Amino acid sequence: MRTALLRDTCIVVAVYLLAVSVSHAVIETYQFSNTELEQRYKSLSAELRCPKCQNQNIADSDAPIAQDLRKLLYKQLEGGASDEEILEYMVSRYGEFVRYKPRYSGPTMILWLMPGLLISGAVIILLVVLKGNKRKAQSISSEEQVQLDALFSPTDSSTKDTPSGENTP
Repeated sequence: MRTALLRDTCIVVAVYLLAVSVSHAVIETYQFSNTELEQRYKSLSAELRCPKCQNQNIADSDAPIAQDLRKLLYKQLEGGASDEEILEYMVSRYGEFVRYKPRYSGPTMILWLMPGLLISGAVIILLVVLKGNKRKAQSISSEEQVQLDALFSPTDSSTKDTPSGENTP
């Protein structure tokens, strides 16, 4: 009897948690006047970044500001605004950060050029280091050469290396 009560309690709790999670994930639906506006809405909402979440677009974010931006986007599209007008409005209000693909302009030029500059700098540093190592390896004094020759020259070690009582061929 106790196991049946525990099982029933677990089922009730699971159903409650499922109902709460489903009711929390509200999906906004907008009635567009034509399918072209709906496609533009999907495209623009995927292109605009949520100011709060920072790495989610407004289409995927559940933040309240993302909901407000989706509502604003819908109203502007239905009001007849072009994509550029909508993007200009969002950038003027939230800055260039709100776009996932910022325009190629003065302030954002560093964003576009930095990867190439970093890779070029890394290649130049690597070449300089490798060239420097090659010069160090090639420059050896005559005294150092004599010491190396002495270290690597064969020595008479037949008596030292063989254990006593063994004959070497």
